[in-house]
Amino acid sequence: MNFLKQIYLNRLMLWSLIKSDFKNRYLGNHFGIIWAFIQPLVMVVVYWFVFTHGLKAVQIDDVPFLIWLLSGVVPWFLISDALSSSSRAIVDQAFLVKKIVFEVRLLPMVKIGSAVLVSLGFWVFFVLCLLAYGFYPNWLWLQLIYYFICILSLMVGLGLLLSALTPFMLDISQVVAIFLQIMFWVTPIFWNQELLPHGYIWVYKLNPFAYIIGGIRDALLFHKPFWVHYNVTLYFWVLVLLLFWLGNRVFSKLRPHFADVL
Repeated sequence: MNFLKQIYLNRLMLWSLIKSDFKNRYLGNHFGIIWAFIQPLVMVVVYWFVFTHGLKAVQIDDVPFLIWLLSGVVPWFLISDALSSSSRAIVDQAFLVKKIVFEVRLLPMVKIGSAVLVSLGFWVFFVLCLLAYGFYPNWLWLQLIYYFICILSLMVGLGLLLSALTPFMLDISQVVAIFLQIMFWVTPIFWNQELLPHGYIWVYKLNPFAYIIGGIRDALLFHKPFWVHYNVTLYFWVLVLLLFWLGNRVFSKLRPHFADVL
């Protein structure tokens, strides 16, 4: 509750830092913010070409492969960017830690907020593709707000934990990069989880990223509410609360030593 209070009290400064971080990402580049859309768009085109023309991928559950692909990679780009950048929040903003009286606990939120801004254009592109393929909005699309909250909540817990550890173990950044590579293929972004043997379905259910991506597909493509999978939903939020508790506790213990190691 104190963390939420700090976010509210420092909301204007937090928003200013998010905008500053967003601008600094592409400072000095001729195309500036356009790179935020070019890079992921090129990746999507490459994946689409390889899987549809090289591997001859077909419709999955009567959903065009491009839509299936976008419904997985668009939220994954946000997750990947938010997790990798928030894990380095303290190291990258060392001057705020060492020289300014500042609620350092908010720094991972700055990186997560910046990642959200970067991904917004790609979400708009995804929605336009949905409309072009005949997937029209209904009230269940409002669940996107819920899944955005899921992503932010999960990233805050992980961001607090990893950003607190990174100043003491810089190798954490490399571990996060490897972890994201593994989860990219383990999470059903390209493939259908129903292809898993029945004995391995529990692995899918334990993956919090699979819950988010599967839920977004259920809401936008199959018109299913999130409470249908109430047991997995309960597991997801218990995991989020545990990660937030652990991240907050570790951050509080290590916070007094940040200035020394930086």
